[in-house]
Amino acid sequence: MTTPRSRAEFFVDPEREHRFGGPATGGERPMLAAFLADHRATLELKCAGLEAELARRSVEPSTLSLLGLVRHMADVERRWFRKVLAGQDAPPRFSSQDDPDGDFDGALPDDPAAVEEAWEAWRHEVAFAERFVAEAPDLDVEADDAWRGRVSLRWVLIHMVEEYARHNGHADLLRERIDGAVGI
Repeated sequence: MTTPRSRAEFFVDPEREHRFGGPATGGERPMLAAFLADHRATLELKCAGLEAELARRSVEPSTLSLLGLVRHMADVERRWFRKVLAGQDAPPRFSSQDDPDGDFDGALPDDPAAVEEAWEAWRHEVAFAERFVAEAPDLDVEADDAWRGRVSLRWVLIHMVEEYARHNGHADLLRERIDGAVGI
């Protein structure tokens, strides 16, 4: 009799699973950075092996897609780490004031370069964020945000874990709809 596998095992062999193995004790910064890195890796895993399928929409009329999630998270990373915390002039790459849902609405399957552009933007913003976190003197670095008011690096890291966790749940459902792949 075969032992039933957990949903987590459908995506990655347990022996090759390296996510969610970060520190469970010790400093707050390494712990938060590890949780965020694990959630970033989960988004990549959910999109692995797909190209044009990344733009497949969830259920009409929704424009939610895996490609839209990658574009959205690139803009979210950019906003919190570049614009808010680093104080850079960094407008969103995929959305705008005139097109606030451009990150999702513009994720169309008829442009293969859009997938490469989205991943490149996302990886670029993640690298910036990782450098910013590593170089910050502490988690109490603060900045002003038009939406939240005064925020700390600590709050942004917690918010980013929450943001990825929510959208990785969407990615679970989208991926299962595309090819039946399930898991965490």
